[in-house]
Amino acid sequence: MTDDRLEYRERRVDAFRSSTGRWLVGSFAGLGTLLLCLVGVGLVVLGVRWLRDRTTAYEVTDQRLIVSRGILLRTVDEIELYRVKDVRLEYSLLNGLADIGTIRLTASDRTASGSFVMRDVPMARDRREGLRRLVERARVRRGVRELDVDPA
Repeated sequence: MTDDRLEYRERRVDAFRSSTGRWLVGSFAGLGTLLLCLVGVGLVVLGVRWLRDRTTAYEVTDQRLIVSRGILLRTVDEIELYRVKDVRLEYSLLNGLADIGTIRLTASDRTASGSFVMRDVPMARDRREGLRRLVERARVRRGVRELDVDPA
């Protein structure tokens, strides 16, 4: 380094995928799919679901949420954490028993179309809280303050 500033390196905090197994036992749709497996139809649904979950990966760093999707055509999306306005967790009683949930991020990033959804996230309550803390740290580090203006 040639100046007095310290270089800040991004560090990986978490990496995960949606859980097909927990979805099977932790949602009504999953339990219905298990019943359909008895007649063979559920195997197709299960295979498609498993493939989608295996080809989508979430990586959380102390600066960004990075989402990789696809097999033949791979896309990588990212949301800067300082742009996240809200981290919301949604889960049913059955989801809670299986320890999965849906995390919905609302961001000021126009490319994220305002909302980003991660379904069937294992340990969703802990991950939501971790994301919320990382968002706050990223905002403090960048000096970002949110200003709500009521249209009059």
